[in-house]
Amino acid sequence: MLRGATPVAGQRLSIVQALSLGALHGPAELLPISSSGHIALVPWLLSWDYVRLDDELRKSFEVALHAGTAAALLITLRGEVNEAVQGLDARRVALIALSFAPPAVVGYTLERPIERRLGTPATIAVGLIVGAVAMAWADRAPQDRRHQDAGPADALWLGFAQSCALIPGVSRNGATLAAARLRRFAREDANRLSRHVALPVIAGATLLKGVRLSRRGLPPGTRVPFAVGAAASFASTLGSTWLIRQVERDRSLLPYAVYRIALGSVVLARLRRSRGAGRRRGGRCRSG
Repeated sequence: MLRGATPVAGQRLSIVQALSLGALHGPAELLPISSSGHIALVPWLLSWDYVRLDDELRKSFEVALHAGTAAALLITLRGEVNEAVQGLDARRVALIALSFAPPAVVGYTLERPIERRLGTPATIAVGLIVGAVAMAWADRAPQDRRHQDAGPADALWLGFAQSCALIPGVSRNGATLAAARLRRFAREDANRLSRHVALPVIAGATLLKGVRLSRRGLPPGTRVPFAVGAAASFASTLGSTWLIRQVERDRSLLPYAVYRIALGSVVLARLRRSRGAGRRRGGRCRSG
């Protein structure tokens, strides 16, 4: 259950909402706008029952969404994956390990505390805005490095960025793009590096959460909406392949930063209105 939401007894995952969130997950994962933030905020803004579901049910459903996206990415990026596998050497393995280690350690040890403390609409909105500022600032760096130039320091920067992306709203894609641009990689090369370091993390996180889910088992009555959500996530990721090509061109990150700031501002404004309405109701009750 999203923090701040009121639980409803006997609530079940709606097939329509599962389909909608699956369709949203693909493009949100491919663009630097935070898929986790959108999966949390869109139902909240639209007052869907999804935000009042049990925490474990929502986490399990998000595993299904990530599994669908990961499978589609392996198909969409199979050329790059094959090229990367065939070109593996000691240097590349070391770089992958350095970029994978920070998010793996932080995710394994701090995932649940981060979700409990930073899973509110307010903190997600702040993550969107802070991440947007970092993206816009980093994108001002010169474009004088290629992805082949990446070294151990670059890998650690990307790993640190992926660790920061465990905070809802920050965005793994946005954080790694900002880190790569800050290290002066050209925009197209920054996107390539972002994708390459993302695949092991997405696959690892999906596997870890999948193992946990298999131990708990699916909650009763969730097989159909879970399957629908995973299928929609798979299809929307495949269908959004062109987004990768659009983003990886020599395009500024500023439009995405502006969108993130706008979304975060809408959430914060709604929270302020809700608090104001709550204080007014409380004042009327006390006066009465």
